[in-house]
Amino acid sequence: MEQHSRDFLQAAGAAIADSERARTREALGLLMPNQREQAIKDFGGNKEFDALRSEVKAIRQHALAHLGHYLESFSSAARENGSSVHFARNGDELNGIVLDICTRHEAQRIAKGKSMITEETGLNAALESAGFAVRETDLGEYIIQESGDTPSHIVAPALHKSPAEIRELFLERHDLGERDLADAPEMVAEARQVLREEFLAADVGIIGSNALIAENGYSMLVTNEGNGDLCANLPPVLIVCTSVDRVLPRAEDAMAMLRLLVRSTTGQAVSCYTSFYAGPRRPGDVDGPLETHFVLLDNHRSEILASDYAEMLQCIRCGACLNHCPVYMNAGGHAYGWVYPGPMGSVLTPLLTSLEESADLPDACTACGRCEEVCPASIPLPDLLRDLRRDKFTQGVTAKRWRFGIQIHAWLALHPRLYQRITSLAVNLMHRIGRSDGVIRKLPFAGGWLEARDLPTPAAKTFQQMHQESLQK
Repeated sequence: MEQHSRDFLQAAGAAIADSERARTREALGLLMPNQREQAIKDFGGNKEFDALRSEVKAIRQHALAHLGHYLESFSSAARENGSSVHFARNGDELNGIVLDICTRHEAQRIAKGKSMITEETGLNAALESAGFAVRETDLGEYIIQESGDTPSHIVAPALHKSPAEIRELFLERHDLGERDLADAPEMVAEARQVLREEFLAADVGIIGSNALIAENGYSMLVTNEGNGDLCANLPPVLIVCTSVDRVLPRAEDAMAMLRLLVRSTTGQAVSCYTSFYAGPRRPGDVDGPLETHFVLLDNHRSEILASDYAEMLQCIRCGACLNHCPVYMNAGGHAYGWVYPGPMGSVLTPLLTSLEESADLPDACTACGRCEEVCPASIPLPDLLRDLRRDKFTQGVTAKRWRFGIQIHAWLALHPRLYQRITSLAVNLMHRIGRSDGVIRKLPFAGGWLEARDLPTPAAKTFQQMHQESLQK
C-alpha cells in the first residue's frame, strides 16, 4: 500500500470538512465504546477484565522475549503437520514468495481473506501486475477493492462508505439486471451471490492469522463472516500471510487473547467464526487444501523488538484505540496515509517505515490517555508517541522553527527569574487584549490555533505573582 502519511494535516482537514462522513465517525465513537463497556460488564466487570489483560500481556511479553525459540517451535510443528514455512525479511520478499507459489501451481484466480500484512506489503498489486486475478472476499475489503479505495479502519475497512454509496457501487459493478437493493440485507445477499463463484473457482486461497501456536503448528483466524474458512478450505492451495510477532506458546494462550480481542473489537462475547488451521488435507479428510504455506514477515519487527518500542509488538489489532481516539474520530483513517491508522498506527507507521515519511503522526495525539486505558494489551501508547516526538527532535525531523522554539523554551526554563518575568509580561498583555469580551480571537504567532477556537482571556497576573502577593499579606 502506497504511503501518504506526509499529507496527514491536509487529509485531516479535508476529512473534518466532510460533514456526512464526520457524522458517521461520530456515531462510531459513541457506539463502539458503549458496546465494549457492555461486553466488559457481561464478562464480570473491570476487575475480571483487567485480570485477563494482565494475563495476556504477560503471555505476549513472554512470547516476544523468546521469539526465536517459539518461531522455531512453530516452524517445526507446522512442518510435521505437512505445511511449508517461509520467512520474509521485508514486503518484497513476502510478495515474491507468494508469487512463486502461485506461479508454480499455474494459478489464475486467487481468493483472499482480510489481511493487514498483505496490505502492508502491497501483495494485491504485485499479484495483479503478474497477471493473477485477485478477489477480496471480506465484505468490507470487497467493497474497498471494487471502489478502488483503501481501508479506513483495521477492523471495519469500509466504515467510511455510506449505504447509498455501496448500493450505487453494486448497481454499477454487478451485472445482475434491474433490482432495488433497498437495504443492507439485500446488499449483503448480493455480495454473497457474487463472491460464491469466486470461492468455487479459486486456485489459491490467501488468509491472515490472529495467532500462530508454537506447540502444535496451528494458525488461529477470527472472523465474523466465514469467508476465511472458504478461502482456506475450497482452493487446493492455502497461503497464510502473517508477521513473526503473532506467535504464542500454547493454544490456551490464543484462547485467552481471543476473549480479549472480540470484546475489545466489536463488544461480542465470541466471534462468529474462530478457526484453527492445522495444515494440508490428511487421508480421510473430506475437504481442506492439498498444500499449505505459512509466510511470516519480519519487516523491521526484529528491530522494534530490540528497541525501546518493543511494547508496540504486543498489539493484538483489535482497533479499540481507534474507536476511543478523538483524533481518529475527527481525522478519519485515511488521513494517516498508510495501513495502520489511529494511535496504534501513529506509533507503528514511523517504526515500520520512517519518521521522515510520517513526521506528523506522533503529534496526532491529544494526550487524553484513552487509548492506553482501553488497550487490551496495556500498551503505553501516549508514552510511545512522546518518545517518537523526542526522536523527531534529536534526529532533526522536527521543523527548524519548532526546534528553535523548544530550545529557547528549555533555556528559559533553566533561568526561572527571567522565565517568570517574560511570562508575567505576556500574561498581562494577553489580559489587556481580551479583557473587553473575555476571549482572544487574534494573537501574533497563534493564527493557526485561533482560526478554529477562541482563547479565554487569562487573569491579569500569573499564579506565581498572586501567590507571592498572598504571602506578603
